[in-house]
Amino acid sequence: MATFVLVHGGGHGGWCYRSVARILRAAGHDVATPTLTGLGERAHLLSPDIDLDLHIHDVVSVLHYDDLRDVVLVGHSYGGMVITGVADRVPDRIGDLVYLDAATPVDGESLVDVAGPMMRVAREFGTTVDGVELVLLPDADQVAIRYYGVTDPETSAWMADRLTPHPWKCFEQPLRLTNRAALGAIPQSHIVCTSTLATRDPDLMAKARAAGRLWDIDTGHDLMITEPQAVADALLEIATH
Repeated sequence: MATFVLVHGGGHGGWCYRSVARILRAAGHDVATPTLTGLGERAHLLSPDIDLDLHIHDVVSVLHYDDLRDVVLVGHSYGGMVITGVADRVPDRIGDLVYLDAATPVDGESLVDVAGPMMRVAREFGTTVDGVELVLLPDADQVAIRYYGVTDPETSAWMADRLTPHPWKCFEQPLRLTNRAALGAIPQSHIVCTSTLATRDPDLMAKARAAGRLWDIDTGHDLMITEPQAVADALLEIATH
C-alpha cells in the first residue's frame, strides 16, 4: 500500500483531485488532498501573509501531524514549486516526487521565473482585495476552458463553482533550497501534457524518459480533471517502480 499526497496548483483546492483520489483509494492506497491556505475551502483564511513558504509549511505540517512517511508527493502546476520546497525541508518523509504538468524550479527561482509570460498575463487580469493582490480570478469561460484546458461544459461549471483567486505573492517569491543533496536523491517522475512536452527542459525530460519516469497525456493542463484514469494509472505505476 502506498501513501499519496496530492498538492493542487494555483486557484484550485484539494477538490480538483476528487476523481484521481477515488481511483487510488479503490486500489487500496491512502490518499491525502490538502488545500493550501487561502484557497478552496480555506479561502476564508486569505491574508497578506500567504506566500510560497506558507504553502510549503502547509504540506510539511500534513506530513508531520498525520505521521506520513515514504510518501508519493505529487504537485500540479504551481504545486511543483510547493512539493520541491517540501522535499527540501523533509526529504526523509518523501519516497517519490511527481511533477504533474508542473513547475520544476531550482534554487532561487520563482514561478514568475519559471513561467514568466503566463504569469504576466495572469497579473494583468488581477485585482487587490484587503491589501492582498490576487490573480487567477475565477471565470468559467476564460479560466476553466481557455487556461486549464477543460472543454466539457458541465465540468467547467463544476470548476467555476470551486476555483478561488490566488495570492500573487506566492508566484513571485523565490524558492530557497538548503538541502539540495538530499532533495536530488529522491526519485523524480514527470507526468506532462503532450502539448507542453516540447517546452520543458530537454535534459530533464531525457533523464526522466531514460529512467522510465516520464508519461505524457494528450489533454489540457488540468489533466487530473480531464484524464483522471490516465493520471491515476501513471501514479500507480510510479508507486510500484
